[in-house]
Amino acid sequence: MIKKYILFIALATVGLFSYGQDANKAKSLLDDVYNKVKSYDNIYIEFQSSLENTEANIKQETNGNVTLKGEKYVLNYLGAEQLFDGKKVYTIVPENEEVTIEDVNEEEDNVSPSKMLTFYKTGHNYKWDILQNVGGRKIQYVKLTPIDSNSEIKSILLGIDTETKHIYKLIQTGNNGTKTTITVNSFKTNQPLSSTLFTFNEKKYEDKGYYITRN
Repeated sequence: MIKKYILFIALATVGLFSYGQDANKAKSLLDDVYNKVKSYDNIYIEFQSSLENTEANIKQETNGNVTLKGEKYVLNYLGAEQLFDGKKVYTIVPENEEVTIEDVNEEEDNVSPSKMLTFYKTGHNYKWDILQNVGGRKIQYVKLTPIDSNSEIKSILLGIDTETKHIYKLIQTGNNGTKTTITVNSFKTNQPLSSTLFTFNEKKYEDKGYYITRN
């Protein structure tokens, strides 16, 4: 009985040590990604997005693009343009000829475009996951689980190109069963940008007759 107990302790200790090593490996890789992202003046990404909830019989797929510079961004997605100038978010929907202006809600439990490449830095536990070969590229996955037990997010898988240290894929699973997948098709850095790219021109949309609401 004593021998079995000692064996159990030994196996548990090895398991904890292995888990610790995996967590450290995962954190080290994410640190490499973070430092790489922060070294760029700006980033332009073209992506494919899918949202699926089997229980609710929902499946949507679409393409989009986003330009990031620090916290600022311009996102083109689902027929709308969203601009964040560092203070407010402007959502422009040409189909409805409508603009919505609102303050950023820091407490919202989601991955905003400006945090898409850095959100994992805090608030998560890390775990080393599978390695995939995608067209000759080695994509290492890291699994993130929120530390906050009240989070609406169950887990996030980040697929990282081991050579470039760029994020290739993000798979977010919600507690409600919704799975959101973002796959990066193009990743460009340090592009020439217009000085007014992240500036919202309200008069331009007023002249077009757009309905402007402030939340």
